[in-house]
Amino acid sequence: MLREASRLFAERGFHGVGVDEIGAAVGISGPALYRHFAGKDAMLAELLVGISSRLRDGGLLRTEEAAANGLSPERTLDALISGHIDFALDDRALITLHDRELDRLPADERKRVRRLQREYVELWAEVARAAHPELDERQARATVHAVFGLLNSTPHLSRPHTLPDRDDTAALLHRLARAAFAAAAG
Repeated sequence: MLREASRLFAERGFHGVGVDEIGAAVGISGPALYRHFAGKDAMLAELLVGISSRLRDGGLLRTEEAAANGLSPERTLDALISGHIDFALDDRALITLHDRELDRLPADERKRVRRLQREYVELWAEVARAAHPELDERQARATVHAVFGLLNSTPHLSRPHTLPDRDDTAALLHRLARAAFAAAAG
């Protein structure tokens, strides 16, 4: 339900989609959605809070696994980049949805999303500074935001079928992200 809702919201905007259309996309009646969600607003909150939480938790897991396996900071940064690339290529609709609809969330949910995002940025900045000690905190944070902008540009690149295949696109994005960190480090 949430995947179809995110796709529809990204294509036509939050207010351009009704519960009947979401229901039809998953093979149920629109009113049946109310068994799972209080309404479209609750779906939007679940989508945006959920992806922010998933990104942060995935980043924490990657850094914990890297530490447990004795990976270098550079390899840990590679793991974070790869994880975010998977999100950027597989959940393009959520990126569009976030860009367009975050302001529609109630203030408390919007603050929760922003808090989760800050935690995710700080996690990356810490790893970036370990991999590139010449970066100070502000430079690391700014570079992380720039890399997120690069990776999260996937909905704007083109239609998915006109991009290189997924593996080639992922490899290209990975090289570009690594180059951004190297350039920031001087």
